[in-house]
Amino acid sequence: MADAPLTQQIIVLSGIAIVMTIGVYGLVAGIVKLDDLGLWLTQKASRAAQAVGNGILRAAPYMMKSLSVIGTAAMFLVGGGILVHGVEPLHHAIEAFSAGRGGALTGALLNGVVGVVAGALVLALVSVVGKVWRAFKPVK
Repeated sequence: MADAPLTQQIIVLSGIAIVMTIGVYGLVAGIVKLDDLGLWLTQKASRAAQAVGNGILRAAPYMMKSLSVIGTAAMFLVGGGILVHGVEPLHHAIEAFSAGRGGALTGALLNGVVGVVAGALVLALVSVVGKVWRAFKPVK
């Protein structure tokens, strides 16, 4: 694909981006409307439909909580990976360390650690700036 003409690369990449966007937003829309589906099923005449609807309604809060935790972890992994790839010596160090110690899983976990550390540093900076801002803000 790297040897393909630029126009072809742009068309293929754009097509993949459109399909992935529709897929992701479609999945999110389905998850958001899951409780509506459960409620709708509970109002059906069939006992089986009502049972499935009640099951969905009972499971939905646990699924949403799980998705929030998994999503937060994913953001730390992705953010850490982006930061690690931007600092070449760190990237090579993590690759070298991971090579004999679990490979991709160890690398991903180390990327996550970098993401958590970066997030903590940003949170600390924002907290300090907020306190300084409030200290010098005129009182009304």
